[in-house]
Amino acid sequence: MKAADVMTPKVVTVRPETAVIDAIKLMLQDQISGLPVVDKSGELKGIVTEGDFLRRAELGTERKRKRWLEWLIGPGLVDEYIHSHGRKVEDVMTPDVRTVGPDAALEDIVKLMERHRVKRVPVVENGKLIGIVSRANLLRALGTIAADARVSTRSIASDTVIRRSILAEMQAQTWAPIGRISVVVWDGTVHFWGTIGDENQRRALRVLAEGIPGVTDVRDHLEFVEPPPVYAN
Repeated sequence: MKAADVMTPKVVTVRPETAVIDAIKLMLQDQISGLPVVDKSGELKGIVTEGDFLRRAELGTERKRKRWLEWLIGPGLVDEYIHSHGRKVEDVMTPDVRTVGPDAALEDIVKLMERHRVKRVPVVENGKLIGIVSRANLLRALGTIAADARVSTRSIASDTVIRRSILAEMQAQTWAPIGRISVVVWDGTVHFWGTIGDENQRRALRVLAEGIPGVTDVRDHLEFVEPPPVYAN
C-alpha cells in the first residue's frame, strides 16, 4: 500500500491569516487534532496542532523564567512570545513540515513519523496538498489487513481503482463527511473508518460503495459522534 491508498483526501485546512480562535473552533467542530495551513493557491505553508495551543497567554501557561535565564536564552524569547500571544495561525504554526508524495510507501511514512515524532504527514503533489496520512489512517489500514490475512486473489490495482471511484463519488455528494472518513479497500471489500454525525450517513455510505463496480462487500467501522451544539451569537 502507498500513501494514496490510505490518506484522507479532503483535508480540513486553514490559511496563514486565519484567526487562532477560528482555528481552535474548527478543530473542535470537526474533532481533529491538526490542521494543514495552505495559501490561496493550495500550497502547503505549515501545520498547526493541539500542541501549538498549550503555551498560551490566555491560559496563563506561557513559559515563565527568571530574568538571568531569559538573558541567557536571548533571541529565543521573541519566538516564544509570538507563539504564546499571536492572534493568527501563521504566528503559532510549525512552518517546517515533513511531507510525502502520493506514491510513498507506508513503511517510509512510518519511519518519517518515528524519526520526527509527528502524528500526521501531509501528502503533496506538484507543491499542492492533496491529502494527509495520520496514525489513525495507518492503524485502520493495518486493522483491515489483519482482519483478513488470507492471500488476496485480486489485483491491488483493482482495489486502488475501487477506492478512487468511491472517493470521487463521495466528493460529489454534499452529505458525505469525507474529511472524517477513511476508506480502505482490500480484496474487493470496502472498509469505512471514522466518525459520522448522522446515522443516515452510515446507510448512505454503504449504498454508495455497493454501487461501485468491483465491490464485493462493505464493512462498517464507523462511530457515531453527537455533533456539538450550535449557539446563536
